[in-house]
Amino acid sequence: MTNELHTIIDLIRYGASRFNAAGLTFGHSYDNALDEATQLTLHALHLPHDLSPVYGNARITEAEKEDVLGLFLRRIEERIPAAYLTGEAWFAGLSFKTDARALVPRSPIAELIESGFEPWLGGREVRRALDLCTGSGCIAIAMAHHNPEWHVDGADISDDALALARENEKRLHVENVRFVKSDLFSALRGEHYDLIVTNPPYVSNAETDALPQEYSFEPELGLRAGDDGLDLALRILRDAPLHLTEDGLLICEVGESEQALVRLLPELPLAWVEFKVGQMGVFVAERQDLVTHHARIKVLADAREGHGADEAPRAAGGLF
Repeated sequence: MTNELHTIIDLIRYGASRFNAAGLTFGHSYDNALDEATQLTLHALHLPHDLSPVYGNARITEAEKEDVLGLFLRRIEERIPAAYLTGEAWFAGLSFKTDARALVPRSPIAELIESGFEPWLGGREVRRALDLCTGSGCIAIAMAHHNPEWHVDGADISDDALALARENEKRLHVENVRFVKSDLFSALRGEHYDLIVTNPPYVSNAETDALPQEYSFEPELGLRAGDDGLDLALRILRDAPLHLTEDGLLICEVGESEQALVRLLPELPLAWVEFKVGQMGVFVAERQDLVTHHARIKVLADAREGHGADEAPRAAGGLF
């Protein structure tokens, strides 16, 4: 059957058909079989990821065909995400090194970065920004790249993820970013930011347990977040005011846990971002609103950490 494959477009079509027939799951940078087959083919042929379609009828050699089909076979038999097979993922127009030390970059926050976070910033000056739960460093580095006048911090609890983030920092030659090991805000005492952006783990326990095999290659630390997916998001909502400037903004992705958050905090005025493809579970919160509703947020967040009523209040509790 593969003897009839002679051109780039032949291989892409064949790969997409085989992927669909194999019942693969997509969602790691690409959401369909055709895009994954395209990227695997171009990677194996050492061609740019955005190659013009006019080259689709270019003929391939037998050796090149073997390389492409070898990647297709691994994708089907091992269920490894395409981005891990190529070692590359594109985010906010930048090429990031990607491997199993961190989640594959795929947040819709890329669209906000490329649009300058408008209309949400509304002309506010940003001098310092934080990417909390930075993983591969994609959000921090993209913010720093697109806003060279900003000073950007990226924080993560994982040494492996931070090592990958620093490799991406060198890969993309950004000089206005710093990476810090921190369990959320724990190592950022005294630091204040005009903008905090975070894509924390937000997958519920049940959803994590039921994820397709492709997701098993990613660190579970970057996915699992309790029974409703909000264990970390609530801690971030509680502690962010301590690290935001007076008119600072928090932008946080909670994905499918959006409805659970709205049910828990219906009184908290969150603006849910409408992306080109619709809502994707990303909200924008003003510091003052987080301060106003801090007491309720603190009760919910403390309960996730096992703080009882008789325990000494956290530092955040004494400020608002």
